[in-house]
Amino acid sequence: MWWAKALVGFARVLVSNLIPLLTVLFRSRTSLIAENLFLRKQLAFYQEHKLKPQPLTDAARWTLVLCSRLFEWRSTLVIVKPDTLIGWHRKGVRRFWGCKSRPGRPPLQGEIRELIVRMAKENPTWGQRRVAAELYLKLGLLVSSRTVRKYWPWGRDDGRGKATSSQHWATFVRNHADAMVACDFMVAVTAKFQLLYVFVMLELGSRRILQCNVTAHPSAEWTLQQFRQGLSDETPYRFVIHDRDCIFSTELDQELVRSFGVKVLKTPPQSPQANAFCERLIGTIRRECLDFMIPLNEKHLRRLLSEWVRHYNAGRPHSSLGPGIPAEAHRGSVEGNTICTDEQRKLRVISRTVLGGLHHEYVWEKMAA
Repeated sequence: MWWAKALVGFARVLVSNLIPLLTVLFRSRTSLIAENLFLRKQLAFYQEHKLKPQPLTDAARWTLVLCSRLFEWRSTLVIVKPDTLIGWHRKGVRRFWGCKSRPGRPPLQGEIRELIVRMAKENPTWGQRRVAAELYLKLGLLVSSRTVRKYWPWGRDDGRGKATSSQHWATFVRNHADAMVACDFMVAVTAKFQLLYVFVMLELGSRRILQCNVTAHPSAEWTLQQFRQGLSDETPYRFVIHDRDCIFSTELDQELVRSFGVKVLKTPPQSPQANAFCERLIGTIRRECLDFMIPLNEKHLRRLLSEWVRHYNAGRPHSSLGPGIPAEAHRGSVEGNTICTDEQRKLRVISRTVLGGLHHEYVWEKMAA
């Protein structure tokens, strides 16, 4: 460190000047005046020949600064300008208070910083808000997304999302979210370039996926069977949202009204924002699952989506829930610790893989004694 080297040099200069100082204390006044005059003559000779001085070390500068506190130094300073000596003093003051003060919040513990980097590297699709939600809901560590950003191993992630385009429709959905179900189809391509159709049905209130299935030949009868499996008589759903695809036939809508007592809401033509929650779910399925997997056939795709749906409902935090987990929001409450307790300090964090390592779930495990 620079300050350690400077301190050693200052100690050497101080010791080397201590013996001459003690000798001066016992000398006569006449001798001191003569020596002072002799030194002044030498400095005058030095100035007349305009010899270029050598740069001073930090220890020598500190010595001159300390000596200048004992007498009127402005009339005797020769080798540098007065402003330079004052600048040395200010520099010493800044370094002194810079070493003594520690601005800002104290950093997180090294284990938590390493955990943030580990979660970011093991889950390439996660953002900073998602990592903060995982730390809070799964491990009981209350860390803000801005603090996570400070220790993020890659570039800055603002985490901003797109809002629905119509405020009136969003207000309606928010007021009736617990009684609304949205559904839609998406397309997946297998390794042999076969087109498979994925049907998803989402409960808007809890963001829970009620049904997700795959078929190569979608029809109104097959779609009605998915509604029978996803909806039940005990659930108080009042509205079902879907687009104007020909698969959602008039007979299918009439059967939904007759069997489940729901009202079918068809989105306007070419208006996917009217079914924004389901469209966002489809985007999440692609970003977190299908963009990293190549399904071999219909059975393989159904197994992949089944595993991902379990992870989505029971292990994936959702920002619109506070954050929360859809399965716990469906039960009515989300419980979690706000600080790391003494018992948790005796535990360690382990990860369990989901979808072959594409996602990870983090839990506490008791450390061996």
